[in-house]
Amino acid sequence: MNEQNAEITLEVGEQEFTFTLTPADVTKYFNALTQTNKVAPGNNLLMTTVKQEERATLKPLLANPVMVMQLAGALLEEYGPKVEVIVKKRSATLSA
Repeated sequence: MNEQNAEITLEVGEQEFTFTLTPADVTKYFNALTQTNKVAPGNNLLMTTVKQEERATLKPLLANPVMVMQLAGALLEEYGPKVEVIVKKRSATLSA
């Protein structure tokens, strides 16, 4: 796997689920998010990236939309690069 692809294991209760994320998976998730549609893209991300043999065990857990959002959030947080971002204050004066 290259550094943009990641295999991430989440432990939910006593069960473990392994997901393989690629930049295309994450892009598809973000592009599907709308103001009124957040749970379905999260569900799709989880179901399409989990190991195939773990899908049947994961699916019942995703009946709860809060669980979907928590798992998708944990997955994305772990996938994201660890960078420090500092926002500098803007100058109060305008340049001509």
